[in-house]
Amino acid sequence: MRAKKWALKLNLITCIALLMMIFLAGLAKAQPIDLPSLGIEEPEDVALTLQILFLLTILSLAPAIVIMVTSFTRIVVVLSFVRSALATQNMPPNQVIIALALFLTFFTMAPYWQQVNEVALQPYLQGELSYEEAVAEAVEPVRTFMLRQTREKDLALFVSLADLGRPRGPEDIPTYVLIPAFIISELKTAFQIGFLIYIPFLVIDMVVASTLMSMGMLMLPPVMISLPFKILLFVLVDGWHLVVRSLVLGFN
Repeated sequence: MRAKKWALKLNLITCIALLMMIFLAGLAKAQPIDLPSLGIEEPEDVALTLQILFLLTILSLAPAIVIMVTSFTRIVVVLSFVRSALATQNMPPNQVIIALALFLTFFTMAPYWQQVNEVALQPYLQGELSYEEAVAEAVEPVRTFMLRQTREKDLALFVSLADLGRPRGPEDIPTYVLIPAFIISELKTAFQIGFLIYIPFLVIDMVVASTLMSMGMLMLPPVMISLPFKILLFVLVDGWHLVVRSLVLGFN
């Protein structure tokens, strides 16, 4: 049986080698292929090509932009803290957490995106605004959202790092300064919420661990005993409702 298998393998390798030799022979006899020209000799074609390249770059960075300038960062970090505090490992899965964070982001950002549609997108599509004017109008609602959620301390940090003078108003703060200040503010808020989420589950772990030690059951992992109590507590208090409600109200 082994001899037959090796014979089949050798025959298959021989067939592949023959096909490769035929293909290479055909390439040797083939005429050289003329590549089509890109057609960007004219300055107008060069400008159009650069615009297409810029648009593709923006589309590829769209997920990062959604994460940077929306409520997604805080929401996904808090939901990850909830899963870690419950110690349920991969339950709920990453796909569920990210999907829930995305839909909550769409919900919290809907009023601002509606403003972008009304003041920038629709006038641009109707020809009332130029491209530059539409971009400037579209940025304002998003900047308003970020300014409401950014701490003054974080904003002052990046203003000083950028060597800018003291801004007289929100309009004097560049967007490239506002975005990182907004991100670290969101991370700090998310970690504060995560700390409050951990406290009741930590109490359960301590009670279970001390009970097992008093009973002399030192070899039994406390996590195995505390996990059902954590899930029961989270279900009884309707934890997902409380977490989502707190997250959404925190942006109002």
